[in-house]
Amino acid sequence: MMNESACVSEKISLNCQTILFKNIPQQSRLFLDFQENSQKLNKFYPAKQTDLKDFAEKVLANYKINRDELCDTLTDINKSFGASKKTLENIKLLREKNCLAITTGQQAGLFSNALYTIYKALSTVKFAEDLRKQNIRAVPVFWIAEEDHDFDEVKKTFEIDKEGNLAKFENTPENYAENFPVGLVKFDKTINETRENLFENLPRTEFTDKIKQLLSETYQAGETYSTAFAKFLAEIFKQYGLIFVSPLNEKLKKLCAPIFIEAVEKSDEIISTLLERSKELESKKYQPQVLVAEDSFPFFFQNKNGERQALRQNSDSQKIKVQNSKKEFSKIEFLEIAKNNPQNLSPNALLRPVAQDYLLPTLVYFGGAAEIAYFAQNSVIYKILNRPVTPIRHRASLTIIEAKHRRTLEKYNLEFTDLFKGKENILAEIVEKFLSSKTARIFAEVEEAINTQLNRLDKSLIKTEPTLSANLANRRKKIIWHVNALRKKYHRAEILKDEIVYRRIENLFTALLPHNALQERAINVLTFLNLYGTNFIDWIYDAVETDEKGHQILYL
Repeated sequence: MMNESACVSEKISLNCQTILFKNIPQQSRLFLDFQENSQKLNKFYPAKQTDLKDFAEKVLANYKINRDELCDTLTDINKSFGASKKTLENIKLLREKNCLAITTGQQAGLFSNALYTIYKALSTVKFAEDLRKQNIRAVPVFWIAEEDHDFDEVKKTFEIDKEGNLAKFENTPENYAENFPVGLVKFDKTINETRENLFENLPRTEFTDKIKQLLSETYQAGETYSTAFAKFLAEIFKQYGLIFVSPLNEKLKKLCAPIFIEAVEKSDEIISTLLERSKELESKKYQPQVLVAEDSFPFFFQNKNGERQALRQNSDSQKIKVQNSKKEFSKIEFLEIAKNNPQNLSPNALLRPVAQDYLLPTLVYFGGAAEIAYFAQNSVIYKILNRPVTPIRHRASLTIIEAKHRRTLEKYNLEFTDLFKGKENILAEIVEKFLSSKTARIFAEVEEAINTQLNRLDKSLIKTEPTLSANLANRRKKIIWHVNALRKKYHRAEILKDEIVYRRIENLFTALLPHNALQERAINVLTFLNLYGTNFIDWIYDAVETDEKGHQILYL
């Protein structure tokens, strides 16, 4: 099913189409059922059908953080990122006791990483603005997942280069050490070379110099992965008032101390209930997103050097051991850390949303499919810690199709969904429909003739030598396989004769399905900022529909 509409901004009218996720490969059953509001998921997402006005009252009634302390800290954090006037106004609004947060988050990837980071941010902005029209005060908040230490995920990004190829860019500082939160990893002089390499490969446009200057002011030596990420996003979203949260900030950690203490006290119950939840998901044929073991513990320990270390709890629950170390704590010692030195604790993936929604008066969280899967597990933690279970919504999901790629689709009578057949199959179809239809008919006629004659032979064998009929069936498969193999070789030979056609299709797949996955999973926003300037952000904002259940195709 594909719906079509127009997305209109002051400068451009864009054509939009919507595709249901069930028509897109590689989607999990859990995510598809979530998007279709399956009743099977009610137990795992108890807040999914919640009336937001009623839930807003519940959130506000349960919110315990001192708003002035929170907002003073957020003001300092966001000013350090070059906050816009609109962002500071939103922080001021958050001080008011009836103001809620619409939250999202993402790891601090190189040059903001993939496009879905942009879509997450704009989803929160638009939803907050929609709520204000309904007289519900809300502000958009972006949680920088700077405590994560999966450096391989954040150190690289992908752009479409001037030749239309997928180009990979990455940066690892010379003094990088493993297991450090990405918010502590500082860029060194190598970032200058990475930036230069990027712009050598991008096409030069009227916007290139401005984008290059922006990157030189944000992604530079001395900045961390987190601060560079925030400064870059703060600039491109300056008119939207997005508030950034740095969870490594010690003042914010101290505000989180009460929920940390309660999570430590109830860690046994948290883990046992998560194990039960995993079994429940598996019984429904859903795959849990996070593996929970009997000796799991809901925190990481951050030592005095800044290294983030995994923790395991002994079977008797009396000792909490730091993995790959001789260091261990008693439960009492760990409670003291939670109380007096919360900056040394980092919630794991399942506890983090609960801590986040303790710190912020969160009404709704916007996440991707993986985060939706987290919430199927961690809704039990909210209940154990006596917190309202936050509703999660899927962030905007888009594929951007430039005019040149739209022309290619139209020229060969292709829809976006046809690309899921794979590049080789699409090239074969183009050869047979547009380049060499006569030979294609001959191949079809030969295959039909072979089958006709083999059918005749089969009928005769069944009457005279029935034992040979099965043998013929096997040989038929081999004969047809060889004909098809020859056909594929012919397709490749023909397509390679027409370099223009081959290049068009190659570039089409690179731009729309890089790594055989949706564009938003790989391509960086700089590809489009370089081509269209910051107007591109406004176009996406106009296109975002916060209640859209499908994947939007946006034609530029």
